[in-house]
Amino acid sequence: MFEAATILITGGTGSWGHELTGKLLSLQPKEIRIFSRNEFAQVRMQRTFDDHRIRFVIGDVRDADAVSEACTGADYVFHLAALKHVPICEQQPDEALKTNVTGTENVIRASIKHKVKKVIDVSTDKAVDPVNFYGMTKAFAEKYMIRANGLSATTRFVCIRGGNVLGTHGSVVPFFKERILQNKDLPLTSSEMTRFLLTVSDAIDLLLAASIDSVGGEIFVMKMKACRIVDLAEVMLDHYAKPSKSIRHTGIRPGEKLHEMLVSGFEASRTYRYGTHYYVILPEKPTAEHLAYYPASSKAAIANYQSNQSLMNKTEIRKMLLQGGFLD
Repeated sequence: MFEAATILITGGTGSWGHELTGKLLSLQPKEIRIFSRNEFAQVRMQRTFDDHRIRFVIGDVRDADAVSEACTGADYVFHLAALKHVPICEQQPDEALKTNVTGTENVIRASIKHKVKKVIDVSTDKAVDPVNFYGMTKAFAEKYMIRANGLSATTRFVCIRGGNVLGTHGSVVPFFKERILQNKDLPLTSSEMTRFLLTVSDAIDLLLAASIDSVGGEIFVMKMKACRIVDLAEVMLDHYAKPSKSIRHTGIRPGEKLHEMLVSGFEASRTYRYGTHYYVILPEKPTAEHLAYYPASSKAAIANYQSNQSLMNKTEIRKMLLQGGFLD
């Protein structure tokens, strides 16, 4: 699928972009365009890969002309660019709206204009029954993407939903590790809080599965491990021989949920199993192609999919962190 193809990755200098670029290079594309506004991050990434097939483009998804130019001649677009930090999006909702909603609209318009074959949008569990502004903007972006699938005969659009990706910038594991090594307390909002967790590699596998297997108009969801954040913190404290009293409860921040959700009750009736690792949510009005591709026998038969339904114990959490290389 990607052999000799031109691929655009928006927001491609982050952890997801690095992992995706590495996996795509092995599939022999003609060109990978990394579109982002961070000049220094592009320089660092260029030094890391040093591959003539990668081209770096300075630009912002808020700039419709820049997005259109970047999409020219592209076969596939992976839309990773977003403002993602919940408290910052709560404090500056206008900025989150510009990047996450207007930016997504710019990607859609440019992709249709330049007859891109498929656009894969990265969404989040926070888009499901959203309570914070970040989640609301990503829910809007999902709606835009799914609607866009019916606007063009040549460009297909698909979304993927992920949970908290281990080891990425701003994620909880490196944050906890840094504070432990500095002999600082670990701030914890609630001992009951649970979250979905996946590795960057698993997240990119989901992206590639959606790009290859989708009809268009679906939302792909990976079946993920989940745990209580307090258990994660205690495993890390135990590994580094620090006392559990190092946990400091701070209370839930504005816009936070106790438990995240990847499939809502509203979506459950049109959710299908896809292999052993994925759920696929069909659009509210599926086409004949959707119904032929996803047989009724593969309906998921779930009420919803929430992070507190099946939790890892501490032994399983420790194994996951060791396998991922997150514990020294």
